[in-house]
Amino acid sequence: MEEFKQKFYLNFIEDNRWRYITNGLGTTFTVTIFAILLGVALGFLVALVRSTADKSGSKNILLRILDWVCKLYLTVIRGTPAMIQLLIMYYIIFASPNVSKQFVAILSFGINSGAYVAEIFRSGIMSIDQGQFEAGRSLGFGYAQTMWYIITPQAFKNVLPALANEFITLLKETSICGYIALTDITHGANTIRSQTYEPLLPLLAAAAIYLVIVSCLSFGVGKLERRLRTDAR
Repeated sequence: MEEFKQKFYLNFIEDNRWRYITNGLGTTFTVTIFAILLGVALGFLVALVRSTADKSGSKNILLRILDWVCKLYLTVIRGTPAMIQLLIMYYIIFASPNVSKQFVAILSFGINSGAYVAEIFRSGIMSIDQGQFEAGRSLGFGYAQTMWYIITPQAFKNVLPALANEFITLLKETSICGYIALTDITHGANTIRSQTYEPLLPLLAAAAIYLVIVSCLSFGVGKLERRLRTDAR
């Protein structure tokens, strides 16, 4: 017990090393939240283009071009590791020491997440019966109004578990931010480890923080799912 106290003091109390973890926690939350917002917006737009192209048979030339661009985006992003995308974004696309590392991480993770969110949303839209579109048209709605007021709410309920899983995956993927010297939870734990040469407690602390966040997110999504099911009745 005494040895544990000494190691705890060495890793977290001495020189206020706990700040590496708390500062990293703030970075992780910031990157994750804004990347989710970017990913959802981008993914929803791509899903609309792809589902519209699928339903219309791609007769419109502009729509066919947009569909091709979306397919290329999905192929490239889903076919390459998130870490490589982050490094390319930081060292090649921006390639400037003055660029904000947080901005680069948000942009990189948002674009990465958008590809997966797009396919999640598209599957939800395509799962809605064609009769729902016809019902919207019979009410005098245009295509955009039908999608927004009738199709999207139903699709969202169908894909909520998959969306939650993607958000959890994104949260954990931010642990590679250290490759561009951005201090997130994992990088903060590694900084402590490099100073104290004691890997156990810092890494366990980082793992515990991720576990608590993911558990809270899963609990919240579960409550939202039950609420939506109740409202549907």
